[in-house]
Amino acid sequence: MKILVTGSTGFIGGALVRRLVGMGHTVRAFHRASSTTALLDGLLVEHAIGDLTRPETLAPAMAGIEVVFHAAAQLGRQNELDKMLAITVGGTQAVMEAAFKAGVRRVVHTSSVAALGVPDSGPARVQAPPGRVRLDEAHTWNYTAKGWPYGYAKYQAEMMVQKAVAGGLDVVIVNPSLVFGAGDIYRIHSSVVVMGARRRIPVSVPGGANAVALEDVVDGHLAALERGRTGERYILGGEDLSFLDLLRMIAQVAGVSGPTRVLPLWLVRGLAAGARLSQSFIHLPIDAQTLNLAGYTFFYNLAKTQRELGLPAPRPVRQALEEAYTWFKAQGAFS
Repeated sequence: MKILVTGSTGFIGGALVRRLVGMGHTVRAFHRASSTTALLDGLLVEHAIGDLTRPETLAPAMAGIEVVFHAAAQLGRQNELDKMLAITVGGTQAVMEAAFKAGVRRVVHTSSVAALGVPDSGPARVQAPPGRVRLDEAHTWNYTAKGWPYGYAKYQAEMMVQKAVAGGLDVVIVNPSLVFGAGDIYRIHSSVVVMGARRRIPVSVPGGANAVALEDVVDGHLAALERGRTGERYILGGEDLSFLDLLRMIAQVAGVSGPTRVLPLWLVRGLAAGARLSQSFIHLPIDAQTLNLAGYTFFYNLAKTQRELGLPAPRPVRQALEEAYTWFKAQGAFS
């Protein structure tokens, strides 16, 4: 099968390329000329140089392609909403239009659980136990664009996907949770794994998140390609963990002491306000956006994904953290 992967030099996109090449598919890797291609080194792939903000570069990249994995998106800080919308949303629209014109058979769109918004119960005032609230694919965006620009951009990108589906394009959406594993190349110095291992996060915030192994996310993409229903979302998740338990697990993997205290929510909100004022000129280990979302439990119901995509039980998060830590260490993150 001839497959195009956007975001091919990134964390998820690079892992997809490696798996697809290993399966014997012909892979065309779409990326900017300036992109770091370390994750593609040694792989037999065709490079398609282009930019999501230049739609004219997508047409030649789509020529002869049967399937597209659209894994490209813009990461960034809270003050970069316009940039995220231009690349994540505008880029998704351009990919969908190019795929339709090229007669692509199916597109798998990499979204995020962030596109589902926040739990309707609101942030807890104490550390929430795992399982209190679990969002599913039917949950809709319910937060502010400026408060969570990444989530808002992902939600708006899904609107572009649904528009394309209504126009006749076969697209399936996957929504990974917090992904860990080897190859997070754009976060070598900012990953929570690196910061936790370097003991730069001495306390936890209240709340929690679902964490998933990178290889499970790749499995989910492939299953969505084969068994996903057009226009449907599928959450790709693993374990529900409190933020404190996640940070402790990272510390155990790194062989260092982890945090023992959870800050009260009122204090975290005050820190978020201070971070918003200082993040433009001071590098902080946790940005204002992350602090703003403290207190919520981002846990997810995986029943639909397991039922319709037939995925096995997820890998242990600790195993994914070990793989991430080993990879970051090899990249000199702790030198």
